[in-house]
Amino acid sequence: MFDDPVLRSVAEPVHDFDRELRRLVKSLTATMRAGAGRAGLAAPQVGEPVRVVVYDYDGKSGHLVNPRLELSERRVVADEACLSAPGVWWPLERSYLVTARGRDMFGKSVTVRALGVLARVLQHEADHLDGVLFSDHLEAAERERFLAAALPSRASRAGPVS
Repeated sequence: MFDDPVLRSVAEPVHDFDRELRRLVKSLTATMRAGAGRAGLAAPQVGEPVRVVVYDYDGKSGHLVNPRLELSERRVVADEACLSAPGVWWPLERSYLVTARGRDMFGKSVTVRALGVLARVLQHEADHLDGVLFSDHLEAAERERFLAAALPSRASRAGPVS
């Protein structure tokens, strides 16, 4: 869940493009597709501290190992959600266009150019690899409102949120 410390860890680069990596990519893909509305998943979200993401949105699906993102200067605000905070959507500014470079599960070089929602998905999942949650991009007051909605028990412990 969103307040789990494992989500704050920086994932390790993948060095071995072996059977175990292929098993992980297939497992991540199956897990992502098992729930409605899921467009991406990062290995740390399932307890695997390695730099692997999978995505599936609007007919484009795949995976990236050790992704590096190049972000456009054009930014847009849209609602975003996270599997680690189910049912809570929040507006967030992100780059509209992304070029993601990495490897596939066999070690072959891969480049993905994405815009709109898929660009947002790739940025969101890449953040997970660095221990960054999307609420970290919100200003402090907005982050508190988000956390109160995402973690109601936290809000009751912390007192009123304005």
